[in-house]
Amino acid sequence: MASIHMTSIQQLSEKQKKYLRGLAHGKDPVILIGSSGLSPGVAREFDEALGAHELVKVKARVGDREERDAILAELARQSGSSLVQRIGNVGVFYRPHKDKPKIILPAE
Repeated sequence: MASIHMTSIQQLSEKQKKYLRGLAHGKDPVILIGSSGLSPGVAREFDEALGAHELVKVKARVGDREERDAILAELARQSGSSLVQRIGNVGVFYRPHKDKPKIILPAE
């Protein structure tokens, strides 16, 4: 099983979130969560996608808003990422690479 990061979630300033939202705007979701919800396999794929891209969109097509919010929050918790934005059933997550970050955030 791939390692799931249990690091503390980075606190992003509004300026940093705005910058990341701009970068994510043209991207398509790379992880799709269906009616079966969050499985260990989906969590692994998400962790690998974050490791490769740092900024990832996830589409959660499940139940109601509360269920979607719970799944997105659990993804952030398990991966040690920050939920930058949620609009409808799409969430944008950010986790910098430990050794060589590709995305340089603006100063707070």
